[in-house]
Amino acid sequence: MHVRSLESYHAPAQREKQWCALHTRYQHENLVNGLLRMKGFDTFYPTCSRIHAWKDRKKRVSEALFPGYLFVANIGAHRLEVVSTPGVCAIVSIAGTPATIPNDEIEAIRQALLSPYPVEPHLYVNEGDGVRIVQGPLSGVQGILVRKANSARLVLAIQMLGRAAAVEIDSACVDSLEPVSPAPERRMEGPPARFASSGIDQST
Repeated sequence: MHVRSLESYHAPAQREKQWCALHTRYQHENLVNGLLRMKGFDTFYPTCSRIHAWKDRKKRVSEALFPGYLFVANIGAHRLEVVSTPGVCAIVSIAGTPATIPNDEIEAIRQALLSPYPVEPHLYVNEGDGVRIVQGPLSGVQGILVRKANSARLVLAIQMLGRAAAVEIDSACVDSLEPVSPAPERRMEGPPARFASSGIDQST
């Protein structure tokens, strides 16, 4: 069973923000998010809730929607302050420069989490029909339509990270889809992913 939740977010400002991704230590996403917010940074830490079952009990736990990552806006000249935060491994970068994640990708994830539909991690996909929802709680959100059993899902990608989340949509949303052209590929170059901390490209 999957249900959606949003651990923390800041309401979007009128002007478009410059979002970057942070790579964190294992299961340190929530800690890093709290520390950065205490420092005054604008963060986006999307989570999902899952029911974990043991032999004697079940418990709902909150997990990072993109394990090992969270997002911070408008770092500007404060890179050192960000990377020196306990739990931060690196700022996701290309050629030593923090890679900017398109604002519409962040806002699509945010809108999905605020919708009444369940959201969960999903394998990154490059195939399928690119669509836009034109009415309802997810109006304006673009993604890739996939089908699983008897349900339809809209896959929302953070292309720079090669990560994705899926929101299960109802028949009304499916009926209100319009096709869109696929967005150009914006993932980082070459395996493995390149990160930068303290301004140094660590790809070698």
